[in-house]
Amino acid sequence: MNFLVDMPVSPQLARWLNENGHNAVHVGLHNAKDKQIIDEANKQHRIVITADLDFPQLLSIRIRM
Repeated sequence: MNFLVDMPVSPQLARWLNENGHNAVHVGLHNAKDKQIIDEANKQHRIVITADLDFPQLLSIRIRM
């Protein structure tokens, strides 16, 4: 599975996922907006892992569009 690990989550999770057969990248210290993260994850066919509480609301808005 392909994952994009968002900033609030430790980069160690991305490393662990990679060590266990997955493909994971961490957003790092980039100041990417939530919408940019969602768009990039969609483009790369990745599942977003985040602790950002705004994400469910953003995804809900995008699905309704």
